[in-house]
Amino acid sequence: MTSSHTPAAVISLEGRTALVTGGASGIGAAVSRAFAEVGAHVIVCDLNEDAAKALADDIGGDYWAVDLSDTAALEDLELDIDILVNNAGIQKVAPIHEFDPNNWRLIHRLMLESPFLLIRAALPKMYERGFGRVINISSVHGLRASAFKSAYVAAKHGLEGLSKVTALEGASHGVTSNCINPSYVRTALVEKQIDDQAKTHNIAPEDVVEKIMLAESAIKRMGTPEEVASLVTWLASDHAGIVTGASYSIDGGWTAS
Repeated sequence: MTSSHTPAAVISLEGRTALVTGGASGIGAAVSRAFAEVGAHVIVCDLNEDAAKALADDIGGDYWAVDLSDTAALEDLELDIDILVNNAGIQKVAPIHEFDPNNWRLIHRLMLESPFLLIRAALPKMYERGFGRVINISSVHGLRASAFKSAYVAAKHGLEGLSKVTALEGASHGVTSNCINPSYVRTALVEKQIDDQAKTHNIAPEDVVEKIMLAESAIKRMGTPEEVASLVTWLASDHAGIVTGASYSIDGGWTAS
């Protein structure tokens, strides 16, 4: 008896140019490598010039060293790219009544205002070509809230709305826009949070992962950058042409409860 099956879709980004912000480390680096592996020309965008150049050299791409929190410098930017991945981010943890207003503004410039300006800069060329992919690395905190993360949660909720508006405006031009919503992923950004979380919650650093970071997750482990990158790569491909305005949870079941 002969069985029939549909072979797995082969993803190719040959001929596409992708810009990945925060692209030199963590999720961004995994996305940059994954894109290069399926043929995209990758521009690694990062504050750390040495790291961005090293990764770009390794994958045969280009790099752009820039401080995306300097949003005034982005207002006249023009980007000729097919794929934009808004990934750059930071985290500051403190109660609202103790939250430094300058840190609040920094998080919002970097994680909401700069994605808006990069999308704004990329859409005209995407519209001309009739193809574009905007992929916003949001967070489980774009869908849920946690105490002591007011700036981060607010910025990610704003990014969700920006992504949906981009999806509606871009649909007739062949441009899609989606969010990916990871829970805690084993990256340098998350590692840096452990001491802050321990201090804020008055627990030992070694208890933070179990009692705070994975408390809401059904799968009791952190995700990996490569797991996130696999979904980013699919969303960037032709196979996801009808997928837009969506938010994809990669959260170990956090938002299922």
